[in-house]
Amino acid sequence: GNGFEWDEYQQGLILGAFFWLHWVTQVPGGILARRYGTKLIFGLSNFLGCLFCFIMPLSAHIDYQALIFLRVIQGIVTGLAWPSMHHMTALWIPPNERSKFVTAYLGSSVGAALTFPLCGYIISWWNWEGVFHVTGMIGTFWFICWWLLIFDSPAQHPRIDPKERECIERSLGESITKKPLRTPWKELLLSRPVWMNVIAQWGGIWGIFTLMTQAPTYFKQIHGWNIRMTGMLSGMPHIMRMLFAYFFSLFGDYMLKTDKMSRTNVRKMATAVCCIGQGIFMAGLAFSGNDYIAAIVFMTLATAVNGAVSTGPLASFVDLSPNYASITLGLSGMISVMPGFISPAIVGILTFENQTIAQWQKVFLLATAMLVVCGVLYLVFADSNLQSWNSPDKSIQDPEEIVPMTEKPRIVITKNSMPTNDLSYTDKKTNNVDIIRKNSDTSNKTDA
Repeated sequence: GNGFEWDEYQQGLILGAFFWLHWVTQVPGGILARRYGTKLIFGLSNFLGCLFCFIMPLSAHIDYQALIFLRVIQGIVTGLAWPSMHHMTALWIPPNERSKFVTAYLGSSVGAALTFPLCGYIISWWNWEGVFHVTGMIGTFWFICWWLLIFDSPAQHPRIDPKERECIERSLGESITKKPLRTPWKELLLSRPVWMNVIAQWGGIWGIFTLMTQAPTYFKQIHGWNIRMTGMLSGMPHIMRMLFAYFFSLFGDYMLKTDKMSRTNVRKMATAVCCIGQGIFMAGLAFSGNDYIAAIVFMTLATAVNGAVSTGPLASFVDLSPNYASITLGLSGMISVMPGFISPAIVGILTFENQTIAQWQKVFLLATAMLVVCGVLYLVFADSNLQSWNSPDKSIQDPEEIVPMTEKPRIVITKNSMPTNDLSYTDKKTNNVDIIRKNSDTSNKTDA
């Protein structure tokens, strides 16, 4: 009665359509965030995406191709959101606390965990159209809260404690510059560490998107679960993902603060868990066969360990270049978002009129291969040290870029008390000396 006769291939197109052009606005999202701030770009992107939810049911009744078109437009608009977040992270979060904060990005897991069962109940009690209306209203309410409570930097926050602001700005040191900088496109695009993060993101997103978009179909077709049970089942692993991400980020930040591991090794450890670890559990899911309990366990574990991505490549983008973190994440998103439409299309082809354990095994083994290969490449070639192109126009004689966000005067000392291992800048008006900490290889201890 109230459903649609869409085959597996058409369903795959609808699921993947959101990502077809989602990549187009990834880099622009990072650039716009640097120019206009994360508050505007991230907030407006999500709000517009929510507005599309209200007209999705109408487009579905017109034709499945109309729904696909609307999903494509929604994907383009919301593509601005993801990379814009890193600009705010670079302005707010001290280096040794980034893993924990970036875990907040995985709030999407909480959203998925709540939305899957919620949608199941809404469909059972009301109808499928209600799913779009309810989620659209929730998103609109979120935007109102976001606009009233969020500020782009400590300097713009009207209620922040002055001591907290000073502490944050001092911890960021020279890694953030106040004046506009040219984007070092050549250095950025030729940066091996950046591309290693992109590769790790590709593998992780292939794995997690396969689970997020295909798990309900898999459990319905192979294990015969109804929409309500599938919704509850699909939500649980995402709660585990968020919890794992949080506790793993605490561990990663602890290893950094206590100097037990270098920054690069912490990021490699996390990437090994979120890529190779997820690949191992994905292989277990592939060989679970008719055992639905084993399938649930392996799917939950595979989803959960992906949470380490917040301590791995996601945090590493800010480590490499706080000034251009939103742009590097946008570059990554532009490329690594492709599994979002490639994976559903492949699943549709493999399972079209052939919903068998053998075909789904191929789906999960392909994801396993992607995860393991990308994880190994990251372990061998990755680096998370601050890159020289982070401040391409910077010279040691430009003291205005030092702790630029703070409005308070710099500490000055007389020439006689100047430490011998520091470079100095003499203020011609006062004949005093500002201390400029060297930002060369000494960053190996703090940023490596």
